[in-house]
Amino acid sequence: VMEVDYAGMTLPITNPETGEIREAAIFVATLPASNYIYAEVQPSQELQHWLAGHVRAFAFCGGVPKILRPDNLKTGVKKPNYYEPDLNPSYQELAEHYHVAVLPARVKKPKDKPHVENGVQNVERWMLAPLRNRTFFSVGEANRAMAPLLETLNTKEMVHLGKSRRQLFEELDQ
Repeated sequence: VMEVDYAGMTLPITNPETGEIREAAIFVATLPASNYIYAEVQPSQELQHWLAGHVRAFAFCGGVPKILRPDNLKTGVKKPNYYEPDLNPSYQELAEHYHVAVLPARVKKPKDKPHVENGVQNVERWMLAPLRNRTFFSVGEANRAMAPLLETLNTKEMVHLGKSRRQLFEELDQ
C-alpha cells in the first residue's frame, strides 16, 4: 500500500521578475509498513502535478505498490465511495497503466490513511519548518533544498523501533 496526500502547509515561491508570491503544494507519499516517506514541492494540486507526483513517488521507491490510498480530493476522485469510487479518468488510466488498485479513504476518515497523515506531520516539522525563512524562486530550487532533508528524515533512527525508515523500507517494502 502507498498512502498519498497533500500537506496542509504550503511553500511560498517568489517570481524573480515580478516579486509575486505563489503558494506551492507539498505532495507526500508514505509506505505504511516502513513509514518510508516521499515528498516533493509541486506548483499546484492540479491533475498533471497529482499524477506526476505519483510517478515520481513510484520511481523514488523503486517500484509500484499494489494499492494506492489517496484522500478524496477532486483531482483524483470524482465521486467518493469506499467500494467503487468514481475516479478521474486520467487517474484511472494511471492506475490501469501501473496495475495498481485505488482505494480512497472514506470521506472525513483520516484514520483510513494514518501513515500519510503522520508523514505529512513529519514533512512539515522536519522539512518545511527548517525552510520557512528561505526565499525560493522556483519549484525546482525548493525541491533541491528539500532533497537532503528528505534523506535525513528517512535515515534518522526512529527511537521506538531502533531502526530508520530506510532500513525498514529495505527489509519490508523493497
